Amino acid sequence: MEAQQVKITPPVEEAKVGEGEGQRQPLVVVSSYPPRKCGIATFTEEALEFVRAHLPERAIHIVSHLDGQGPNVHPILDQQDPAWPEKVSSFIEQLDPYTVHLEHEYGLYQYIDPLTKTNDNNERFIRLLAMLRDAGIPTVVETHTVHGRYTESEERFLRQLVATCTTLILKCDYQRWRMEWNLKERPENVIMIPHGARPDKLDLDPEACKRSLGLHELIGKPVLGLIGWIQTNKRWDLILDQWEDLRREVLERTGQEWMLLCAGNMRDPNDTAFFEMCRTKARELEQHGIARYVEFDPRGDRYYEMMACFDTVALPSLDETQSGTLARIFALSKPYITSAPLEGLTSQTVESEAGLLFSNQATLHRGLLRLMTDAHLRAELSAHARDYLQQVVSWDVVAEHYLDAYAMAAAKMRYTPASNTQAESIPVAREAAPAAQSKR
Repeated sequence: MEAQQVKITPPVEEAKVGEGEGQRQPLVVVSSYPPRKCGIATFTEEALEFVRAHLPERAIHIVSHLDGQGPNVHPILDQQDPAWPEKVSSFIEQLDPYTVHLEHEYGLYQYIDPLTKTNDNNERFIRLLAMLRDAGIPTVVETHTVHGRYTESEERFLRQLVATCTTLILKCDYQRWRMEWNLKERPENVIMIPHGARPDKLDLDPEACKRSLGLHELIGKPVLGLIGWIQTNKRWDLILDQWEDLRREVLERTGQEWMLLCAGNMRDPNDTAFFEMCRTKARELEQHGIARYVEFDPRGDRYYEMMACFDTVALPSLDETQSGTLARIFALSKPYITSAPLEGLTSQTVESEAGLLFSNQATLHRGLLRLMTDAHLRAELSAHARDYLQQVVSWDVVAEHYLDAYAMAAAKMRYTPASNTQAESIPVAREAAPAAQSKR
């Protein structure tokens, strides 16, 4: 759908923040959105379910890319259009929003010049923020990829981002500490809100889920799980390559016949070779009666039902600043093992004390053996995950943090003189944007 084709009806009796607390003004969210196979799209869909419950007095509009679908979803962001910031800004201004919440991943907003093949290093995203700021509209930007150590282009973009948005959300405390170190200053508009996790899936019964999903060969047996999008940075091969030996060793020690459940699908054609390799290995193990492979898109209720079948989860990764899979692990209070040192995966494992860490094949093998042979350890880690969920990352907790961020951004925009909100003019960058393809 083209931007100019979208018609909206402005709210009746338009209200500004401060006039009846702006209750008639909607919240606007800018993000990718389902049915797109995108971790940010799935994140946004789930987050808004809980934001709506905590903010029932406001309508919520989603401004998405051209493939977004659903009630109040406006698919007008066309990355191939060099003027997309102007069109999106104009549309948002018509909505007269209370606050605009923008989900940021580099690949969602980059523009690639069709002639020179250079991209704009997300300059147009900064331009959108500047136009909203100049229109007096508060912006809350939630970043999904902020590494601990910045490349030159990442640092330039993040400096522009801090200078232009009203409030910037980071996902982990270490990111805020590292930002102060990298930028040599402490930005006053940066806050930390963790990746949310559902609080309503803790009671899913593993055996019932196995039956409902048709996984009858897993009933009554302990299960190690691999789940999510199958892509190169996830390194499923680290588990698949050692599963036969690992299972045999556990069987000799405990007499338990563990099964491996591999469940997921490919979303990025660039990962085709890795996906096919993992699928072939998993199917070979399946033929030997020691594993099961299920191909499905990891989103919605089925994602949780599939993970509920696991007794423990393996989450190897090479490059990830946060993880939707880890959020679901917490939602189901599953013990797990993941890669270290690795950004948000390591940070949340240390905070939650709900999982083990590995740094090479030897520590991965040792950690998996511990998880698979020690039921007491699994129960202890599960209890920690449950506490971390209920106290820190439950969407009900996170949604309240969002509401506070919206209110603070709205108040700041209302009371800060316009001259103080101006950022330096931003030139169009000419080098490649970092992490252009989301790997969440």
